[in-house]
Amino acid sequence: MQLYFLVYVCWLQVPSALGHPGDGERTWLRFDQMPQPEDELFLYDTFPPDFVWAVGTAAYQVEGAFEKDGKGPSIWDRFTHRGNGTSSNGDEASDSYHQLQRDIHALSILGVTHYRFSISWPRVFPTGRSDSYNHAGVSYYRGLLNQLKKIRVQPVVTLYHWDLPDDLQRQYGGWSNPVVIELFKEYADFCFRTFGEDVKYWITIDNPFVVAWHGYGTGIVAPGIRSEPSLPFRVGHNLLKAHAAVWHLYNDKYRQKQQGQVSISLGSHGITPLHLTKESIKACQCSLSFVLGWFAKPLFNDGDYPQCMKVNLSSNLPSFTEDEKKYVNNTVDFFALSFGPVISFQLINDSLRFGQSETLNLRILLSWIKAEYNSPRVFIVENGWFVEGGTKTEDAINMYYIKRFVAETLKAIKYDKVNVIGYTAWSLVDGFEWYREYDIRRGLFYVDFTSPDLRRIQKTSGLFYQKLIEKNGFPVLPENEPISGVFPCNFSWGVATNAIRVDFARSQFNDPNVYIWENTSTMLLKKVDGVTAPMRKPHCSDYDAIKQQVSQVRRMHVTHFNFPLNWTALVPNGNLSQANSTLFKYYRCFTSELLRANVTPIVTLWHWTESDPGWLGIDNVQPFADYARLCFQKLGDLVKFWITLNEPNTRDRSFDMGHTLLKAHASAWHIYDKDFREEQNGKISITLHANWIESAYPFTRNDGEPATRVLEFSLGWFSEPIFGSGDYPTIMRDWVQQRNHLDLYNHRLPFFTKEEKELVHKSFDFFALSHYTTALVSEVKNEKVRSNDITEVVYLSDSTWLKSPKNMPVVPWGLRKVLNWVKSKYENVPVYIMANGIDVENEKIEDKLRLHYHHQYINEALKAYLLDGVNLQGYFAYAFSDQTDPGFGLYGYIHDEYYEKLTLGYYRSIIDQNGFPASSSVQQKCASEQESCRICALLLTNRSLLAMSLVGVGFTLTTTFTICYLRRLARRYHRA
Repeated sequence: MQLYFLVYVCWLQVPSALGHPGDGERTWLRFDQMPQPEDELFLYDTFPPDFVWAVGTAAYQVEGAFEKDGKGPSIWDRFTHRGNGTSSNGDEASDSYHQLQRDIHALSILGVTHYRFSISWPRVFPTGRSDSYNHAGVSYYRGLLNQLKKIRVQPVVTLYHWDLPDDLQRQYGGWSNPVVIELFKEYADFCFRTFGEDVKYWITIDNPFVVAWHGYGTGIVAPGIRSEPSLPFRVGHNLLKAHAAVWHLYNDKYRQKQQGQVSISLGSHGITPLHLTKESIKACQCSLSFVLGWFAKPLFNDGDYPQCMKVNLSSNLPSFTEDEKKYVNNTVDFFALSFGPVISFQLINDSLRFGQSETLNLRILLSWIKAEYNSPRVFIVENGWFVEGGTKTEDAINMYYIKRFVAETLKAIKYDKVNVIGYTAWSLVDGFEWYREYDIRRGLFYVDFTSPDLRRIQKTSGLFYQKLIEKNGFPVLPENEPISGVFPCNFSWGVATNAIRVDFARSQFNDPNVYIWENTSTMLLKKVDGVTAPMRKPHCSDYDAIKQQVSQVRRMHVTHFNFPLNWTALVPNGNLSQANSTLFKYYRCFTSELLRANVTPIVTLWHWTESDPGWLGIDNVQPFADYARLCFQKLGDLVKFWITLNEPNTRDRSFDMGHTLLKAHASAWHIYDKDFREEQNGKISITLHANWIESAYPFTRNDGEPATRVLEFSLGWFSEPIFGSGDYPTIMRDWVQQRNHLDLYNHRLPFFTKEEKELVHKSFDFFALSHYTTALVSEVKNEKVRSNDITEVVYLSDSTWLKSPKNMPVVPWGLRKVLNWVKSKYENVPVYIMANGIDVENEKIEDKLRLHYHHQYINEALKAYLLDGVNLQGYFAYAFSDQTDPGFGLYGYIHDEYYEKLTLGYYRSIIDQNGFPASSSVQQKCASEQESCRICALLLTNRSLLAMSLVGVGFTLTTTFTICYLRRLARRYHRA
C-alpha cells in the first residue's frame, strides 16, 4: 500500500502544460488515468492558512421588503406577481431587510471570514438611474457593512444578482439594449464610491449564462422572455461589455486607493464523456464552452468566443471588433466560480450536454479551468446543494454534498495544484429559490416561514460547516491512522465461500482392464480379453474438484476454510433415511483433504443463499435439528467448528420467521452440546450479518438514537436472545409495542416461553459475524419522505466514501465499531469475523480496490484487538472464488480457468506476517510457534504418519540404548 501511494504522489507531481483554448480537453483523459483507488480515497489535510471561508445570499432571495422604504420593483417582482408559472414570490422571503441582526448572529456562529451578499439595484436606484437615489436603501447596506466590520467578517459584494430594475426592462428591453451597459456602469460607480472603502472583493454580475440563456431564451427565469434564437447571445454580448466597462472603471478610478479586486461570477455544470473517445471528449469540451466558456474565454483567453460556439451558432452569435476584444480580455482579477443546483441537473438541457453525461465532480471542473485558462486564482463564490422544502434542521443530504465539494476542492489544491483561494457555501439562510420558489431549501440556517419573526435555527449543515471552518479542513485524526502489530499466534486466518464445487469425476485411471497397442497404422489401444490388473482402493484425492479446490486453499496459506453444506441436496425430500450418501461421502472427502493440507474446516449447516426451506413454519425446527444431528454423525469426527445458520438476520425476514430460526439454531446447538461435544470436542455457533449503522448526524447524543434502534432491530434481534438476556432487545420490543398501540403497523414480535428462553439463551461457543459495509441513518422528519421500515429511518450514504462499482461504501472503521459493540454488550466473548469482502467484478487480475479494502479492514480489526481489547479470534476473507461468489473471489474464474488476483497474494503476505508487524522478531516467534502447531496438527490428522513417527521414535530409542549397552560391555572387556 505504501508503494502504491508513493507512485501515486509522484504521478501527481508531473506538471501539465499551462493553458490555451482547448487545453482543457486533456482533463478527462488525465483523470481517467489516475491511479485507483488511491485517487478516490478521502484526503485528510487542511487548507492554506489564508484560505477564505465564506457564505452567501442574494438580495431578492432573502431581503423581502419589496415595497419598503422606497425600493423600486425588479424584474423578479413583476415576474412572480404576474404568474409565469410561479405560485409564490420573494415579497417577504427571509425578511433579511428587517432581520439584519439575526443574520449577523448567524454569521458569527458560523465563524466565516467572508460574507457574499448582493446589493439590490432597485433598492438603491428604484428606476435604475442615479437620479432616483434612495437614501433608505443605501443606509441599509451601510448598516450591513458596519455590522460585518464589528464581527470581523469581510464582505464580498455582488452588484447584480438577477434583480434588474423593472423600469429598465420595460423601457429599454433590459439587457438586450446596450443602453443598460452605461446605466449599469453608473450604478457601479456609485457603489464603488459609496461602499468601496469597506469592500475588497467585488462581483459585477452573477451567472450571466442563466441571465442570458434562461432569462431571454427559455424564459424560465425573469424577465421570462422567449424570443428569437439570437437574443440570448446578444444579451450575453452586452453582459460581457457591461462587466468589462465596470472592471475598467474600478481599475482606472478606484483600485489604487481601495485596493480591491473585481470579477464576474461564472456558473457551470460538470460533464463527463460517455465513452473515452476523441469524439466524446470534444463533445464535453463543447458543452463547457457553451456554458462556462461562453463568458470565460473572452475574459481569460483572447477576448473572443469559443470556436465551438462560432461553428454551431453562425450568425446568431455576435462578434467582437478587435478593439472590443482587447477591451474585454483580461478584465478579471480572479476566477469567480459558481457550481451547484442553480445550473447542475436543473438548467442544462440535452442540447447543451452534447450527448454526454452530467456530473457533480467539482475537482474535474477546477482542473479543467486551470488547464483551459492558464491557472487563474479561483474563488468558489457559490456552492452547495439543497433539500426538499419540507426538511427542517436535519439536512443530511446538503451536509454531505458540502463535505463532498469541499473535499474535492482540497484535492484540487493539494493534488492538482489548482490555485483555489476561497470557498463559499450557499446559502446563509433559507430563502426564495428562484424558479423553484420554496420547494427546496439551501440555507445553513432554517427559516420558519410560518413564524411571525421568521426565526433562524442552525441546521446540521450549518453546524458541519462551522466545525469545518474551525479545523480549516479535515485534519488527520489519530484513529484513522494505520497501526503496526500482530494478531495472537493462534489466530485463525481463513477464507469463506457460499458453496464448494461438487463434481464426482475422478482423476485416477480406475479401469482394471489391460490394453495393448495395435500393430497397425492406426495405433489404437486394444483390450486384452481375460486379463485384468490389480487396483488400489479409491482415494479422496482422486476427485478432480476436491484436489483442485484444496490445492487452491493451500496456496492461500489460510489456516481455516469456511464452507456450507447443501441441506436440500443432502436430504432432498426431507427423509433422513434417504439421505444422499454419495454427497455426504464427497463432503467427508473434501473435509479430510483440507485436514491433510493442515487447513481446519468450518462447516455451515444452512447458508442464506440456499433455497429457503420455509422457515415461517414452526414445524421446520425439528427437521433442521434432525438434519444437524445427521451431519454431526456423518462428519463430526472431522469437523471441529460448526455454524448452524449463516446470516439468518437478513433479507427482510419477518419476526415470526426469525423466531423459528432462533429455535432451530438453539436446537442444533443443544444436540451437539449434549450428544456430541464430549466425544468430538468441537465448537458450534451462529453467524450473524453485522453491518455497522452510523448516525447521519454525529453532533449530539440524541442524534445516535436512530442508529442504535436500527442496530438492535438488525443485529440485536438475534444476538440478544442468544448472547444476552435471552429475550429480544428492550428497545425493539418497546418500539414495536408502541407502534402497534397507535395502529401504525401490524407487526407482532413473538414472546419466548420459559422453555424456549432456556433453549435459546447461551446457545453459543463464540460470536461469529459477517461484515461488509456501513450505512448512515436518520429519522424520517420530512413530510414528503416516507419509510416502509418499521424503524422509521431513511438510509443515506456519505458521498465522500469510497464505493465499489455496485455502490457499496468502503468504510473500514465500521468494522472496528461493530466489534466494539459486541464487546460492550457481551463482554469478553470470543469473536470470529466469518466473512468480510467486496464485490469488484470489473477488476479482473489487478483488483486494487479489493486489496485496499482488505488491507484497511484487517488493520481496523487489529486496532479492535490491540487497542480496544476485543477478544478477536479469527478473520475470514470473503470470498474464495468468483466461480461460486461472482465478483467477490480472491481467485478469478474465466473460461473454465482459475487465476490468482492481486489481493490473494497480498492477503497471503498478511497471513504469513500474522498482521502488520513493526519488527521481524515477533513475526519469527509466531512463525516458529505456528510451524510447531502445523507439525502437531499434521500428525494428529494423519494416523498413518503418526504411527510411522512413533515407530521411528521407538526404533531410534532402541538403537541408541543398544549402542550404549554394547559400548559399556566393550569397556568392561578391555578392562578385564
